[in-house]
Amino acid sequence: MKRMSWCFPFRAGKARFFLPTLGLGLSLVLICTSGGCKSGKSAACPCKSGQAAAAGCGTCPTPAVAGATNAPAPAEEEVEEGELIFDGQSLKGWKITPFAGHGEVEVKDGKIILHEGIMTGVNYTNPIPRMNYEVTWEGCRVAGTDFFASLTFPVGETHCTLITGGWGGGVVGISSIDSMDASENETTQFIAFENGRWYRFRVRVTPDKIEAWVDNKKVANVNTKGKKIDVRPGEIEESRPFGFAAWSTTGAIKNVRIRKLD
Repeated sequence: MKRMSWCFPFRAGKARFFLPTLGLGLSLVLICTSGGCKSGKSAACPCKSGQAAAAGCGTCPTPAVAGATNAPAPAEEEVEEGELIFDGQSLKGWKITPFAGHGEVEVKDGKIILHEGIMTGVNYTNPIPRMNYEVTWEGCRVAGTDFFASLTFPVGETHCTLITGGWGGGVVGISSIDSMDASENETTQFIAFENGRWYRFRVRVTPDKIEAWVDNKKVANVNTKGKKIDVRPGEIEESRPFGFAAWSTTGAIKNVRIRKLD
């Protein structure tokens, strides 16, 4: 049977099998029925995108991996962890980004939840490195169809943003390189992010390079020498020097860490 992501859409039905026994003329009738997430005129499936609770960040996991939507993706390589800069209990060391029309920001169950608005985000308020460092975090798109855990970060005296699922939900890349944003430069990639699933993100900044990973897949490897690096002009500038943002989407963030490189 083909396995689906968050629910198993079987149609209710019946199948009868008759197995005559030797010489007795008896029949065995097996009646199989199934329900659950139906289509057509049946009740609405609770597994639809956008209905996952922010705290749980995923509903209807498959029985074989119950609860897996709250688990990080399997590690493919060992990554050294940095200093934890979000305590999972409060916004201590953070502030709500003053985007016009932003949604609510709350801390719940160890996550920062950026509720849907025009754009919603948080800025880190403590000192951070500007060069030779690595940031790791986990992000989940709870509801919506656009970027949900994008990080704006310093690159020496300037800044840029790792876009996570922008331009309708799938674009990943660095904004901006030589005035070209993540949808049109050398880092442009597409990832079919699933609502309710946690993803690992990692960014590394060194003097001549910006690198980025999604679930250990490298998605950016930019030689910055001779290139203009800056944020995309507009409201995302409010995320400088270091901040997360979600666009018209509810996103959740946890396990944010920074590590200085030797």
